[in-house]
Amino acid sequence: MIGITPLAADKARKMMVDNNLSPEANNGIRIGVKSGGCSGLNYVLDIVDSPADNDRVFERNGVKIFCDPRSYLYLNGTEIDFEDSVMGGGFKFNNPNARRSCGCGTSFAV
Repeated sequence: MIGITPLAADKARKMMVDNNLSPEANNGIRIGVKSGGCSGLNYVLDIVDSPADNDRVFERNGVKIFCDPRSYLYLNGTEIDFEDSVMGGGFKFNNPNARRSCGCGTSFAV
């Protein structure tokens, strides 16, 4: 399961509206991982209009979350949060599978 805090869900819905997508439709956020970054893997978050055929789909706090099966192996149990900060605000991933994370918060290792 992948979760999202109420604050992060509010920010995601606002991003959807800003991109002319309706949170009430089949739109949502796709999260995943890709190789790279200081620690080996980077988090990826995109606003999309529909899930891919093989995506796992979750709905939390009024937001649909899509995740491809490969990324789900690394992200199962993750909660997406939002930090509003002058020195690095944005979406944050609280991932129980990460053994270490980079100081930037976008890179991790398992």
